[in-house]
Amino acid sequence: MKARSLQTQLLLSFFVVIALLGVIIAIHRIHVVNKNIIDRAQEEVKNNLKVARILYDGEIATIRKAFGLLTVDPRRIDELRKKIGLDYLYVVDVAGAGALKSDIAREALAGRAAGGTRIVGPEELANMGPEVRDRCLINVRQTPKAGPTGRTTVDSALAIEYAAPLTGQDGKVAAALYGGRILNRDFELIDRIHNLVFENRMYANKPIGTVTIFLDDVRIATNVLDSEGNRAVGTRVSDTVYKKVVAEGKSWVDRAFVVTDWYLTAYEPIRDIEGKIIGILYVGRLEKPFVDLKRNILWVLFAIVAAAVIAASFIAYLLAGRVTGPVKAMLGATRVMSAGDLTQKMATDSSISELNELAASFNEMAEKLMHREASLHETNEKLAALNTAYLDLVGFVAHELKGILASTILNAYSVRDGYLGMINFKQRKALDSIARNLDYFDSTVKNFLNLSRMEKGEMTLKRAEFRLKEDIVDLSVDAFAKQASEKEMTVENGVPPGIVCKGDVGLMQIVLNNLLGNAVKYGAAGGRIAVNASIDRSKVRVEVYNDGRVITAEDKEKLFRKFSRLQPKGEKVHGTGLGLFITKEVVEKHGGAIRVEPREKGNAFIFEIPQGETYV
Repeated sequence: MKARSLQTQLLLSFFVVIALLGVIIAIHRIHVVNKNIIDRAQEEVKNNLKVARILYDGEIATIRKAFGLLTVDPRRIDELRKKIGLDYLYVVDVAGAGALKSDIAREALAGRAAGGTRIVGPEELANMGPEVRDRCLINVRQTPKAGPTGRTTVDSALAIEYAAPLTGQDGKVAAALYGGRILNRDFELIDRIHNLVFENRMYANKPIGTVTIFLDDVRIATNVLDSEGNRAVGTRVSDTVYKKVVAEGKSWVDRAFVVTDWYLTAYEPIRDIEGKIIGILYVGRLEKPFVDLKRNILWVLFAIVAAAVIAASFIAYLLAGRVTGPVKAMLGATRVMSAGDLTQKMATDSSISELNELAASFNEMAEKLMHREASLHETNEKLAALNTAYLDLVGFVAHELKGILASTILNAYSVRDGYLGMINFKQRKALDSIARNLDYFDSTVKNFLNLSRMEKGEMTLKRAEFRLKEDIVDLSVDAFAKQASEKEMTVENGVPPGIVCKGDVGLMQIVLNNLLGNAVKYGAAGGRIAVNASIDRSKVRVEVYNDGRVITAEDKEKLFRKFSRLQPKGEKVHGTGLGLFITKEVVEKHGGAIRVEPREKGNAFIFEIPQGETYV
């Protein structure tokens, strides 16, 4: 990430805080606007639907009251129908009950007055005359967001109906009087509900409030306008609303797309007297006035927030400049100091007390650094001399001991193995201990000799091609075969012949010797040691595995450090802590890397080096 100046960081921080505060205020205001405008309007629409339902049900009550005032004369039935404003009025006796289409009339013949909404079929409409029939015929129109349909025409009608029983001289039900009002294109009822609920207000040439009666999903009476400004009779309810209200029988109170515009709406089912859903009653408020109001409020709010952000940003710019001026001066002083001039001093007369204290501390630090630098220079010269003496001593001692040890080890093994005469059991046991100690001593001397060469920078690579198995691995396996046999270990040399590498043969021999020596030293008695190798993408991968205590994640971090040793629990294994450190240095000098992988029963040390390249 690209670094920025302190002034830029401060300005960005101020701006982020100011902007975040502005966003929080804006979100809060939007929430308040939604709650106080949109949500309240939606709640009002829900209440409007309740009023519309009361007015709708009131039509049935009006017919019931009219029936109570009538003197029924079958000869004057048409006159009575017109008098009370019904589309149909019939008297049916008990004998005609079987041919009745009206469940409401059947209730009256059973002696129970009833009222409600029902569907009037095409045959009944035909009997009511061409005027009623033609009024009820509605063409179904394509409507955005409505579900698919195969219907093109609505030839039935929705009617609100009331039926009352008529008794004979014997007090029994002899007939029923029933009549109703066809709702198809009953705009007078729709407009009356609209005027009472919404007061006939308009917005952008559209009614603010809308009322609709649906037969199933088709508008049969509505004041919703289509794109041409006509009543949208024959259009259909959206598929989402239909599924909720008709299919599930639940109310819908939410925004919905109504023919051409979005409305805050409320829908509820219209049921017949048996509870079957046959239509929908709807009221809605045009959403656009509320959206426009909300937008205007938010624009004003955003303008206020933007002005506050600009003003606050300008103030932040001035403050940032006052803070960063002294800091920039101090930055220049530190650059001069980093170049080696510790005599640089800072002014302590700024208007910010904290920066004055910082400048005074800087001056004090510079003075102390001058004294410390002089002291460190003297100390470093002494340490360099001591380190040179130490490396010379280590190299000299290791070199001298190497020759002496070689002769001593040869003589010890010659005596132990009986080449200079027979020895008894106790003597052999003592010589075994001497031989092991001499082997450890020899390994230690070699490690210190290699360490001396590394520390003095004398370990350089002598590039040459070598065969991994034949020139390196086989020799290491043979060298440690006897020690492995003494611990009853099985050594598997799985390195395929023919792998040719380029590097320093002597140094790579040290790597294999260290890894195999550790495998024998730390491996489980009677366990398995396996050496394998492969080539992957011009890299040689060598793995040395041994059964034994699984190395923990904590111990993995210590393995390749100088003078770091892992002591197996319950065992006393000698070591200098240099073998793996030297191994890692040699592998990395060859451009490779080494790691350890704990396995189920032991550990695998794996290193990779380029097959044909040598790196210094």
